[in-house]
Amino acid sequence: MLAHDENYQPHDPRSPEQLPADIIISPDTRRENRIPPGQVRTRKWPVLHYGHVPTISLDRWRLDIRGLVTTPLSFSWAEFQSLPRVKVYSDFHCVTTWSRLDNVWEGVAVQEIMRRAGVLPEAKFVIPHGYDSGWTTNLPLADFDSADALIADTHDGQLLVPDHGGPVRLIVPRLYAWKSAKWLKAIEFVAEDQPGYWEQAGYHNHGDPWTEERMW
Repeated sequence: MLAHDENYQPHDPRSPEQLPADIIISPDTRRENRIPPGQVRTRKWPVLHYGHVPTISLDRWRLDIRGLVTTPLSFSWAEFQSLPRVKVYSDFHCVTTWSRLDNVWEGVAVQEIMRRAGVLPEAKFVIPHGYDSGWTTNLPLADFDSADALIADTHDGQLLVPDHGGPVRLIVPRLYAWKSAKWLKAIEFVAEDQPGYWEQAGYHNHGDPWTEERMW
């Protein structure tokens, strides 16, 4: 059965040196051991979420950039697709203990969005908002503002389906995957931390997989 699953990984993960020069390499893929403590590699592409999967038609979809910025932005699907694009090679670590190595994401770099919006110096945290009933999470700006973070609409050459967060999701590879918000609707820059849905429910406020920041 798995032989017919296009998302199944039959081979060992590639090393960054095997990839085209135009792909941004997430630093954690250069570790000698790419699987964080307490994690187990999966060769599948698991679907995991809580609650409903929102259905967002592309003609109504928008991505808003707001908060402590000089220029609030609002992108339609066509406008988002016209932005400069990047590819990022990264591993993906779910707090439920599985890790999927060897992913190539494509989309728009977080730093491109920040540059266009003009993030103000007093912004210290980022609040991603999802289309799923007002869901949010929180990240320090220092983790968000990295070359390997992007707003992705493509994974391993395929458009993101709703089960995996499509039309677009945030990807911040160096934190547990719940910080990479699915069904991204807005990015808000704020001065004070605002723990989101899972953080208020007991998940760690930061979420570093290499130090097992799973719960408060």
